[in-house]
Amino acid sequence: MTEGETAEETEAAGGAARTVFLLAHTGRAAAVRSAELVVQGLLKNGLGVRVLEAEACDLPLPPAVEQVHEATPDVLDGCELIVVLGGDGTLLRGAEFARASGVPMLGVNLGRVGFLAEAERDDLDKVVDRVVTRSYEVEERMTLDVLVRDNGSVVHADWAMNEAAVQKVSPERMLEVVLEIDGRPVSGFGCDGIVCATPTGSTAYAFSAGGPVVWPEVEALLMVPISAHALFAKPLVTSPSSVLAVEVQPHTPHGVLWCDGRRTVELPAGARVEVRRGAVPVRLARLHHASFTDRLVAKFALPVSGWRGAPH
Repeated sequence: MTEGETAEETEAAGGAARTVFLLAHTGRAAAVRSAELVVQGLLKNGLGVRVLEAEACDLPLPPAVEQVHEATPDVLDGCELIVVLGGDGTLLRGAEFARASGVPMLGVNLGRVGFLAEAERDDLDKVVDRVVTRSYEVEERMTLDVLVRDNGSVVHADWAMNEAAVQKVSPERMLEVVLEIDGRPVSGFGCDGIVCATPTGSTAYAFSAGGPVVWPEVEALLMVPISAHALFAKPLVTSPSSVLAVEVQPHTPHGVLWCDGRRTVELPAGARVEVRRGAVPVRLARLHHASFTDRLVAKFALPVSGWRGAPH
């Protein structure tokens, strides 16, 4: 299914068996109960459900649910959708499966903000109905490809859905960095870190660091300094084809790279982190066409009383 296509348009001929992969934050009672309701609804409508064996022991699942042992991309072979139940951390975990497999992810937010989620816990019946009837669309979200170089050699490769953050390790000392965009230096300063983000990640760590909110359909890369000691340390928004680089100065303490707050690698003094548009997007299942503006207002409970709308 390509971006914007409906699920009905990609229905396989011959009525092949349909399977949904379920990923849940089993440490939360709300997620366990939500998973039970989703599983019951899908099985009742003739869909198969597949879960990780490590999570199955914490979920009240009937024998009809398929359990798989390895948490690798091939466990999604034959699945048409990943349904993820949880907060931002669980949704980012689901994004790892979605990117590696190419299977779209449908997130149900059981946490606080949940910008990656398409539904809330009160929408479980709607989620099941939309999955059963294939009443959803799929859109692609930009990712980041990240390289770490030391003495010119690539020592680590990673990716991110939201952001790649270069941060200091020692709380009493700043991280000295020089920023580069498209092969040209921009500025150098001491700081707590630098966030390189996608538009999707503009409402995550980059937002907390003072970066702009970027609508998801905008194709751009963001570079946002964290607590920089400099007169010019503003958030930067670049072309999606730009290459962003953060060079950790040789005389500074070592730093650390975090990708989506989930994967980390130490950065020795003198290391260079390069960030570019990811070659592989993450595919998200969408249930409705609500504007990002409305989602932003709802997620942050923004005051909009007194709005009268555009004149007619």
